[in-house]
Amino acid sequence: MADPQRPPRRETVTGVPRGTRRRPPAYAPACSEISEHTTLGTTYVRALMRSQLRSGLGALAVLALLLVLLPLAFLLPRSTAGPLVWIALGLAAYPVMWLIARWYVTRAERNEADFTGLVTDPADTA
Repeated sequence: MADPQRPPRRETVTGVPRGTRRRPPAYAPACSEISEHTTLGTTYVRALMRSQLRSGLGALAVLALLLVLLPLAFLLPRSTAGPLVWIALGLAAYPVMWLIARWYVTRAERNEADFTGLVTDPADTA
């Protein structure tokens, strides 16, 4: 229980001490290079676009290979393949396509994270 003769304790709220304040960097090289459309900034953006294109073409190639090879299962003799062909076409293809899509999204996010890590100043993340 509170003591009736004593006034409540006052709290003093202060800011960050002056010596520990972080000043914004005078020059953020990579960000300004990109925003000013310099040759280096264009190179950074092209590198990102190239890595994204490479990932997209890789996923497209695997998907095209899957879609080309799967219907070839119809060329198997009916006695050998039977309902296995329809199961492969109707059920097995979708999880594989999902895995390809998941790989592509993960790869695209990693490319963007690498690009962001290259462009941003490490002191800004702290």
